[in-house]
Amino acid sequence: MKIEVVSTEKAPKAIGPYSQAIKIQNMVYTSGQIPVDPSSGEVVDGGIENQTRQVLENLKAVLAEAGTGFENVVKTTVYIKDMNDFASVNKIYGQYFKEPYPARSCVEVARLPKDVLVEIEAVAIIP
Repeated sequence: MKIEVVSTEKAPKAIGPYSQAIKIQNMVYTSGQIPVDPSSGEVVDGGIENQTRQVLENLKAVLAEAGTGFENVVKTTVYIKDMNDFASVNKIYGQYFKEPYPARSCVEVARLPKDVLVEIEAVAIIP
């Protein structure tokens, strides 16, 4: 079984010893994406909605590089710093994912890299 690293300049570079995503056969497993603007390398301003939007744009870029998109995502995991932001995250998330929605877990965490408010990872099928 061949393992292939997925990497794109359209999403932030990894800030540790990991890949943006890994492809195995017709599946892609992304690393968690955080709200870093890939052109500046800086965390985006504007609160949870802007951060969620940037996370999903970064995730979109990684999925595209792997040859897939949001319509083929089967599972996501959402990490948020404050569960009070759940509705705001859902509002933006629903603009990117359509029915049938992927399975999802959402977890409140004490802290995320670069002190961001949200991080999302995904598993998708490559058609």
